[in-house]
Amino acid sequence: MAIAQESSPGYVRCHQVLGSEQLQLRCPRPTSAQESQVPWLSGYVRCHQILGSEQLQLPSTPPHTDDDILCLPGDIMPALGPVLVPTHLQTELVLRCRKETDCDLCVRVAVHLAVHGHWEEPEDEKKFGGAADPGLEKPRNVSLQAQVVLSFQAYPTARCVLLEVQVPAALVQFGQSVGSVVYDCFEAALGSEVQIWSYTQPRYEKKLNLKQQLPALPWLNVSADGDNARLVLNVSKEQHFSLFLYWKQVQGPPKPWWQKNLTGPQIITLNHTDLVPCLCIQVWPLEPDSFRTNICPFREDPRAHRNLWRAARLRLLTLQSWRLEALCPLPAEAALCWQAPGGDPCQPLVPPLSWENITVNKVLEFPLLEGHPNLCVQVNSWEKLQLQECLWADSLGPLNDDVLLLETRGPQDNRSLCALEPSGCTSLPSRASTMAARLGEYLLQDLQSGQCLQLWNDDLGALWACPMDKYTHKRWALVWLACLLFAAALSLFLLLRKDHAKAAARGRAALLLYSADDSNFERLVGALASALCQLPLRVAVDLWSRRELSAQGPVAWFHAQRRQTLQEGGMVVLLFSPGAVALCSDWLQDGVSAPGAHGPHDAFRASLSCVLPDFLQGRASGRYVAACFDRLLRPDAVPALFRTVPVFSLPSQLPDFLGALQQPSGPPSGRLRERVEQVSRALQPALESYFHPPGTPGPGRGVGPGTGDGT
Repeated sequence: MAIAQESSPGYVRCHQVLGSEQLQLRCPRPTSAQESQVPWLSGYVRCHQILGSEQLQLPSTPPHTDDDILCLPGDIMPALGPVLVPTHLQTELVLRCRKETDCDLCVRVAVHLAVHGHWEEPEDEKKFGGAADPGLEKPRNVSLQAQVVLSFQAYPTARCVLLEVQVPAALVQFGQSVGSVVYDCFEAALGSEVQIWSYTQPRYEKKLNLKQQLPALPWLNVSADGDNARLVLNVSKEQHFSLFLYWKQVQGPPKPWWQKNLTGPQIITLNHTDLVPCLCIQVWPLEPDSFRTNICPFREDPRAHRNLWRAARLRLLTLQSWRLEALCPLPAEAALCWQAPGGDPCQPLVPPLSWENITVNKVLEFPLLEGHPNLCVQVNSWEKLQLQECLWADSLGPLNDDVLLLETRGPQDNRSLCALEPSGCTSLPSRASTMAARLGEYLLQDLQSGQCLQLWNDDLGALWACPMDKYTHKRWALVWLACLLFAAALSLFLLLRKDHAKAAARGRAALLLYSADDSNFERLVGALASALCQLPLRVAVDLWSRRELSAQGPVAWFHAQRRQTLQEGGMVVLLFSPGAVALCSDWLQDGVSAPGAHGPHDAFRASLSCVLPDFLQGRASGRYVAACFDRLLRPDAVPALFRTVPVFSLPSQLPDFLGALQQPSGPPSGRLRERVEQVSRALQPALESYFHPPGTPGPGRGVGPGTGDGT
């Protein structure tokens, strides 16, 4: 793109077509003392400069004059006669020079104008077809006037210009161009994206809009460095400038990441895991009133989009509210789905529910009456599944063997029910060969007797979760009885082996004790318990038994769980955190906790009175293990009394930890490695969310002084 050079100050040049000639008028930019005294030029053009801001933040008290206007387009109004309207925008890059070597880049804008509309005929001429009163003759000798607005935006600059244009009646020809108005000029920076709007006040037609990407800076280049990105700033050795990295937002100010003042040429490497579509770079020389150049080079980078979705997290806030947390704005929609045990795909509940457009980092709500561990959230973008999480599983336990009933309501109180299965929704009652169809009569009885949990309800239908475990237990009991009758001739040894195999299939019992330091730690504990349930382990944790805990009391509940776990040959896991260590220290010093001081740690405090005797009397070995999370607590910080049993740091010592929880005749080493990988994958998102909340770069990921090398 050619750049013309102008040595004069910025001005407004107005073109008026006069036959074959053009009249050029210059309106110098008014100083602050002249802003309220803008002169008329030749009776045709009046120029208003509406002050904008060239900084990231608007001044607290912007300048105000009586001639200033608000750059608001307003609604489209009908024209009552011929009017001037903008028809085309044209731009040209020029240099505005104060000295021969001191020039700023400017965007010169030309607005082409035309006459639209026509004179309305008088009512008497329309009605009687005769000549109108000579006094009401069409005012064809009247000139046309228009107020033309130019709005210019190039981050972080925003300006607005108002031009009053008058066209003589001799040049008014309907539907014909009458000339152009040229504004010279709007300052901008190389590499920036500019947007220009033009319309009249009042507005008779849609706004003209022009978007233009200015050429990039020759001394600023972004290139590939293997998987990483290399930012090269090729400036002179004496040049002082500031480099600012930020995440651009659709609304509101950008999110800052890193800023530093540098000197001379620089090569800075950005880790490929830090690249996201809204990561932008801003550079400006350390001089007064200097323009800032902004580039966002990763908007179309596939790696950046993959990184954005990998870092995105779904967070449950309350029973109904949740939030999609991500660094950048992104188009997405979400819906609920039902995840049945067994590894089948999660089935979207659309209909009766619908896909909802979501906004990143904004609290959203689902119209649920109750939560359920089998309810999951699916997030799609561009018709592709990007995220799926069962948000209620951490707080309500692992997936249940429940069946979901869909109730559809029609006119005159007509309703129908179907059971959601992997093959589809089976109508109830039905003669199909599916399990839900065979148990349809019992499911309908459970629904009528109030044994099903209502999850959602509106005028069109409802969702019910009905327990299936009692029917599956009955079914397996019948099968087991048939096997016993068939194998009546077998020896007692074989029967004992069957009983032993059945006990092993149930999995070893594990009681998980912890101190509820805060809600984030509780979610981390819930994720660990859910991951352990995927193994042949039967995990008990107070987080999943709040109703029983409230009814029985913490001491009675823990005593019953501990006795049952140890009688079945299970293991008690003491999960230590800073809060748990502090509680143990207080308990060991005082011997008993003060009344009324329990707070959220009732269950853990109650467990100490039952656990300590086992450790003091040497009965803990083989029945207890201790654990803590890496980076949260060191194993040597666990009180010495509890270090008489193995203490594992998770997830670094996860293989040894799982080995200690398995049956004495545990699985072979290959199978144990698979289970370690399975638990590690399930635990990793919860650990990342706990130690690195979304929106904050993790350790080692920031752009620091060590990542930029002068060249």
